[in-house]
Amino acid sequence: MAKRRDVVLDVDERPKAGQWFGLSLQHMFSMFGSTVLVPILVGLNPGIALFSSGVGTLIYLLITNHKIPAYMGSSFSFVVPMMALMKTTGYPGIAQGTIAVGCVYLIVSLIVSFFGSDWIDRILPPIVVGPVVMVIGLSLAGTAAKDATINSGHYDIRYFMVAMLTMLLTVAFNMYFKGFLGLIPILMGIVFGYVIAVLFGIVNFAPVVAAHWFSLPKFQLPFINYIPKFYWGAILSMAPIAFVTMTEHLGHIMVLNELTERNYFKDPGLNHTLAGDGTASIIAGFVGGPPVTSYGENIGVLAITKVHSVYVIAGAALFAVFFSFVGKLSALIESIPSPVIGGISFLLFGVIASSGLRVMIEDQIDFNKKRNLMISSVILVIGIGNAYLKLGQYQFSGLAVAAVLGILLNLILPQEAASEKQNEKSMKKVS
Repeated sequence: MAKRRDVVLDVDERPKAGQWFGLSLQHMFSMFGSTVLVPILVGLNPGIALFSSGVGTLIYLLITNHKIPAYMGSSFSFVVPMMALMKTTGYPGIAQGTIAVGCVYLIVSLIVSFFGSDWIDRILPPIVVGPVVMVIGLSLAGTAAKDATINSGHYDIRYFMVAMLTMLLTVAFNMYFKGFLGLIPILMGIVFGYVIAVLFGIVNFAPVVAAHWFSLPKFQLPFINYIPKFYWGAILSMAPIAFVTMTEHLGHIMVLNELTERNYFKDPGLNHTLAGDGTASIIAGFVGGPPVTSYGENIGVLAITKVHSVYVIAGAALFAVFFSFVGKLSALIESIPSPVIGGISFLLFGVIASSGLRVMIEDQIDFNKKRNLMISSVILVIGIGNAYLKLGQYQFSGLAVAAVLGILLNLILPQEAASEKQNEKSMKKVS
């Protein structure tokens, strides 16, 4: 493809050595908080999650022929069943569930390989894609707001001030800096936000002081740390949720399609994107990590910086692997308080939502048509409000429900409402 003039670095372009370091570090900081939070909630080792996210991302890039700038991080969709399994089977059960999730992805990728992906254009037109992309960003708004205000279950004005100052500084860096500093506004925002948080007295340095410089992640390897056996309950409790995360996977690919002006459903193909995601989860299961999935935080960084290079994503993955072995650095990054992440997230998630709005504007979606109004309204309110569907122990997020309903409405609803046809006939008679 010809070089795009509206981006700093296109997907296949390699940054200079000095830029590469800062740009990759920026992506690693953006995903770090969520990636280590999942194992902390479940009771797994954060270092393993960091390691598996880095290795999983490199595998994903390899399977997708280095064409998709996506980062793989720990998935929150599996937290509830993993917490339950941790109390019964321990990690061996979680490992089997995680591997099963990856296998589901691989099976679906094989089906796509045989039957193709042309059906995607028919079921995912701009009137569905735009609102779904908006939901991906806006549904995370509550998480960002909570990070920016809540301290141990209570509102903390210091958190709010730190989050707002972090956000405003990041906006300023993005708008007024140029050259290399103009490429790393997110990283600059995190660094300065961290300093502000220190001044407000909300950073705990004790874990950093106590951490060792070299700390081997506590890997959970089959036949070494435990003797594997079949845990059908674990497999059945986690594998079906893979279909939920696949919906989110499709949504992220849609966003990346719009950002990079490519069609990843065709090249390298949906079969490759699913296979990459699934293989990454299988690797995570074999080393002791949770299932992984593509991260909206990193997509937000791509949108803000206009640096789409897969080399930068690969660099972030290498940093993640390296930091998983350096106890001091891991502890330092873990010490970044939630309001700093919240302040940054206001921008990252907002930019994703704005990308969905751009999809509809560029396609000139006519909201005077009832059909378009009905589809977008259902997707936005159900998705943002998180009207989730719970069937027994399985829970499908509001995003998944909204996406499915949007697809069904697009396939079922006529192009024109009955009243619109009647008005057209009336207008013709008058003329």
